Amino acid sequence: MAAELTRSLAELRQADSDSFGGKSSTLGELIAAEIPVPPGFAVSCEAFRLFVSEAGIGDVITHAVGRASSGDVDAVNRASHSISEAMHSAPMPAAVRSEIEERYGALGDDVPVAVRSSALGEDSQEATFAGQQETYLWIRGADHVCDAVRDCWVSLYSPPAISYRARLGSVSEEAAMGVTVQEMVDAEVSGVMFTCNPVSGDPSMVAINASWGLGLAVVGGEVTPDDYLVSKVTREVVREKVSSKTVEYVPGEDGAICVEVPEERRDAACLGSDAIAALVDVGKRVERYFDSRQDIEWAIARGDGELFIVQSRAVTGMTKAKEETKPTSAMSLLMSTFGVEKKE
Repeated sequence: MAAELTRSLAELRQADSDSFGGKSSTLGELIAAEIPVPPGFAVSCEAFRLFVSEAGIGDVITHAVGRASSGDVDAVNRASHSISEAMHSAPMPAAVRSEIEERYGALGDDVPVAVRSSALGEDSQEATFAGQQETYLWIRGADHVCDAVRDCWVSLYSPPAISYRARLGSVSEEAAMGVTVQEMVDAEVSGVMFTCNPVSGDPSMVAINASWGLGLAVVGGEVTPDDYLVSKVTREVVREKVSSKTVEYVPGEDGAICVEVPEERRDAACLGSDAIAALVDVGKRVERYFDSRQDIEWAIARGDGELFIVQSRAVTGMTKAKEETKPTSAMSLLMSTFGVEKKE
């Protein structure tokens, strides 16, 4: 039986996480739960393994990772560089390219997509792997999508990713990478939401961070997002902090571009009462479905104001049995959700 190389996100479930990674399988579950999720498809871990096998670079990866297993910074950087060179110079298997082109074409004519890593174990309770692999936004054209998929595979062996696995004691284990390809939302507002207070762990609250446009300005430290703390029961906004937001990222011809926010919107709140209520409602639905506190990435489309959920994972560092455990800080979770490693 031929290895499965791609599958529609709508056809995935949590049982597929070993084949397609945590991010893609979670999106499949959200679609099954009738949560609004942009359409897309997933590239399997088998496609990555086929790429490594056909390119004959397995030994290069094994030897390089072996040298980096000590966690020595120079060894890690050298290993990452040699693997990156080998992978970038290797052609994508024809079967993989063909399926990606077909799946992408089914989404529409040159539809802009986000191409994101979906590594094995990613977004799990034990390890998020957030910020260790790459995300590519507003990618258009089948060739560029294939290039972005390969770049996601390469990011499996970035210095931060190798070092992270070394800290977990799994650097010598076989690493594999699935990839999520998901239609972009032209976001007027985007952000993250935690179905608990991410500082105190209070499960009766929903914490929301929001900024204009795509979330890149927040994770890049260019703006401070608006911050809301809302009661799950009454929807009362118990804390609201509106920040000045001078720049935002919007679609451009060659990807997302940074533009100035018009003066009349800079100091205005990103979210009105209806949007906040809608976010709280969908956050509660996602939490009930997964039966755990969730860290959710969302976007509100420009024009029609439709709300989409584009990623969700369990809030790490907290269990339902021990709500007093303090999870990762709100900003760290915000940065990790958008796939950006925190710089010390």
